[in-house]
This record gives sequence, structure tokens and C-alpha cells, in this order.
Amino acid sequence: MIAKPSFRFLRSGRSVIFGTTAAFAFSMSAMTFVVPAHADSRNVVAVAVMKVAASDYQPKLTLSGAIEARSLVNTSFRLGGQVVERKTEIGQHVEKGELIARIDDAEQQANLRVAQASKDAAQAQLVQADANFKRQKALLAQGFTTRSTYDQANQTLQTAQSTLASAESQLSDARDQLSYTELRAPVSGVVTARNIEAGQVIQAAQTAFSIAEDGPRDAVFDVQETLVNHAKDGMGVTIALLSDASVVSEGQIREISPVVDAQTGTVRVKVGIAHTPPQMALGATVTGTVHMENRQVIVLPWSAMTSDAGRAAVWRVAGDTNVATLVPITVLSYEKERVIVDSGLNDGELIVTKGAQMLRSGEPTEIMQTQEGAVAQ
Repeated sequence: MIAKPSFRFLRSGRSVIFGTTAAFAFSMSAMTFVVPAHADSRNVVAVAVMKVAASDYQPKLTLSGAIEARSLVNTSFRLGGQVVERKTEIGQHVEKGELIARIDDAEQQANLRVAQASKDAAQAQLVQADANFKRQKALLAQGFTTRSTYDQANQTLQTAQSTLASAESQLSDARDQLSYTELRAPVSGVVTARNIEAGQVIQAAQTAFSIAEDGPRDAVFDVQETLVNHAKDGMGVTIALLSDASVVSEGQIREISPVVDAQTGTVRVKVGIAHTPPQMALGATVTGTVHMENRQVIVLPWSAMTSDAGRAAVWRVAGDTNVATLVPITVLSYEKERVIVDSGLNDGELIVTKGAQMLRSGEPTEIMQTQEGAVAQ
């Protein structure tokens, strides 16, 4: 069967030409088959990779706040009236019991004089009633008076005693009312607010001054609701003065507000400072850094980051085939020149750090440089 076609090719020149043409076509077909392989070799991308390894990492959260007094006392008069004297200013330090303001006391002085006169009159009546009772008692013993007269003298004496006690009580109340016309500092501290002026008519219980009591201080922070989940009572916080980072003190979270501020969407967190440096005055701006629990993470350089449909991702190179694959990751924190990866990668995987911009998923790579993974600190 093979000789027969060969014989046919030899007999016809046209057949010979056909055979030559077929041979040429076969040769061109073979050349076309080789080209894709040669093109693939040109699509290999040179990359630098990092062999990642998990390490311990202690996340930290830094926020800004202000120094406030742990105890803020609002002072006010117990009586209404016109302010005749104001003796302190905002920022001034006052001692406990120090006079800081007075209101007009003319009415209270008059009431005191009336109460004093009533007490003196009751005292005189008591002296007279006591003398009469003693006289009637002596006469009754001698039989020179009646029992009813003696009983009446005794009743008058008891009435006088009660009247004197009432007058003394009224006098004490009048003295108290007079003392209420003077406003004295209930605690030692710094005046942080003043709401009255001389000549102003005020009402009873209207706040006149706010005093930040001497003693422990708090650093107060307004924290986003989503971050409060990381905070717990008793958690340690490092407090630093914003204007001078060398002024540092340690504190603990002592109060987390259970209410979210409707306007700002924040939660107020108070940190008690054990030893407040003098530089951390009331109202000073500070930063608070919270160190959270250790966790296992993978650290990558910024150059390894890319995006996959809006999500953070990196290029992973298979160790056996050198084929690149886009892998989504979960980022715990973005830091200076590095990214802290919480999940999505495993120890020993090769992650592209340079040359990622030329990659497409499934393409082969040529590893030009390999470095070991960084350690989180």
C-alpha cells in the first residue's frame, strides 16, 4: 500500500508538486506549534519574594484626650440675692473654707436681730417664771398657798422654758441664714468656671463656681464606639503629654461610659493616673496608648500590597511551580512602611514584594531574590 501512492507521485508531475506543497505545509505547521512555547518563555515575570513567618505582635491603640480633675465640685449659694462681692477668678487656687463670694445680707441681719430679741425676751420670761415657781413651791410647803396656784406657776415655768428653746432655735436658724450669704470653698482646688458677677441677682442653688479638687487626675478620652470593645476596666494605659512626649505617666482605665454620645457617636473613657506630673496641668492635651493582648501575625512590606475587587490582597508564588496567585488577606494594622496581616497567609509561603505590578493570576515567575519574613515588635 505504501508503494502504490509513491508510484502515483512519480507518474504525475502535478502529484509531485502537490507532495512538495504538502511537505511545506507540514513544515509550517510544525513551526507554528513551537511558537507558543517560545512566547510563554518571554512572559515569565522576574520577582522578589519574601518567605513569611508568623511572629508575636502586641497591637496598640493611641488616642488623644485631656487632663481633668477626678472630682469637679459645683458651688452655689443656698439663698437667692444680689452678689455684692466676688473674690476669686478662673484659674485661681482656693483653700477649703476660703471666702469666694458674698450676697447682700441686709434681710438676714434683720432676721438675726429679731431672733436675738425674741430669745432675750424668752430668757427674761423664764427667769420670772422660775422665780414665781420657786416662791409658790416654798409657800405650798408652809401651807400659805393653794395647790392650784402652785400648779399654775409650774405650768408657766414649763411654757417659758419651751418658749426659750424655740427662740434659741430661731436664733440659730437666723445665724445659719446669715452664714449662707457667704459662699466658701467646700474643697481645696483650682477654680475652673465662674458664672456670677458683682451686682448680679442670682437664685438659690444656681451654680456660681466650679472647682477642680486637688488630688488624683484623670485623662479623659472620647473613643469611637467600634474601638471600645478593645477596652476593659483596669487595662493599663501609657499617658504622654502631647507638647512634650518625654513627660509620661502610667494609668489604668477606671470608667467606661455605658452611653454613646448621640451627637459624636463616641464613648467617654476615663483613665486614672497614679502619679500626675506637674506638667500635666488641668486641660492639657495628652495621648493615651493602650497595649492589647499578644497575637500571631505576619508582617509584610507596603510593596507587597495590592487589591482584589476592592479587598486587600497579595501575590503568592507556589514553591514547586513558581506560578503566582492572588490571595485575599485580612489586615490588622497599617503601620509605617509595613502591613500587619491577621489572616489569609501561612508560615513558609512565598509572597511577592517586588514586581507585582506586572503579574497576572496563573502566570509563571522567576524568583530573583528571596528574603526572610520580618518580625513584629
